[in-house]
Amino acid sequence: MGHPSVTLLLGSCESFSGKSALVMGLARQLRSRGVPIRYGKPLATSLEEASGDGPMLDDDVRFLGEFFDLPPEALLPSVCALGEEPTRRQLLTGACVAADAAVAALTGLIGAADGVTLLEAAGSLSEGRLFGLALPQLARGLAAPVLLAHAWEDSRSVEPLLEAREALGDRLLGVVLNNVPAEQIATVVDEVVPALDRLGLPVYGVLPRSPLLRSVTVAELVNRLQARVLCCADRGDLLVESLSIGAMNVNSAMEVFRRQRNMAVVTGADRTDIQLAALEASTQCLILTGAAEPLPQLVNRAQELDVPLLKVEHDTLTTVAAVEKAFGHVRLHEAVKATYACRMVAEHCDFTPLFERLGLGA
Repeated sequence: MGHPSVTLLLGSCESFSGKSALVMGLARQLRSRGVPIRYGKPLATSLEEASGDGPMLDDDVRFLGEFFDLPPEALLPSVCALGEEPTRRQLLTGACVAADAAVAALTGLIGAADGVTLLEAAGSLSEGRLFGLALPQLARGLAAPVLLAHAWEDSRSVEPLLEAREALGDRLLGVVLNNVPAEQIATVVDEVVPALDRLGLPVYGVLPRSPLLRSVTVAELVNRLQARVLCCADRGDLLVESLSIGAMNVNSAMEVFRRQRNMAVVTGADRTDIQLAALEASTQCLILTGAAEPLPQLVNRAQELDVPLLKVEHDTLTTVAAVEKAFGHVRLHEAVKATYACRMVAEHCDFTPLFERLGLGA
């Protein structure tokens, strides 16, 4: 028995709201039901792995295809790319792309295959409007339903959702709340979820804040900080979940280090006492600032413990700001994160009502 052909748009009101984790979890559940899936990002946002003259395949699409071992025809190329230069070129033409033209190109890519086509929209409701590919434009043009991922901080977080409901109308099927502190989960489930439902915003799940999903690889930090790697360059896949600043005395630092796990420690290159203390803790990398070079015995000890040492040209405050900005603002391109995202969505979301509304049965 075949499956109906369904297109589901995944969107958000703001960038890095958890769309990728939601896509991974949905894909896993659909496949477990035997529903064929396809995945695409109409507006590409990351093309770092792109090569040759083939189709424009976003890195997120490529990763999901590899993770689920999908056939090439299940991975939809992007219509265009979102970046400074493509946006500038489009802007200088003097007009927005007509939404119906962009949607027509996308419709040709989607076709009418059985199963569910998951289309991940850009980061916000307005992003992509210049190209005719903003979420409301896609929803109207494709006559497709929308599921939102939304980071929830407090009651003020409802405002963007109300804006989305106004922009999307009946196309908005509901929302998955994300990044909720563990101690607030019960209150959000008992009080916020019913309140949102009364506002016409069904909630299919409440995902807790996850240090793992917000983590960043050492390699990503090297790239963002333009750091020089002094040892253990092959350990770029280590995941950093927290940040500590080694600017206090060593006894105070030890107390802080003992409470952290999988951390990056930023400290002056001349603070050998702090550096050695950090190496004995749950440290994934040590980031050294300032003009001085670390002592050879420190480098040797880091090599023994397999902890990467990074040397940066920035001062400590600038370095700390760059590392903090990285948390929660990197793509979900590690298998361990993807596996965890699938499990978390399975544990905290109930998509049965959503699947029924999509005509996929119970």
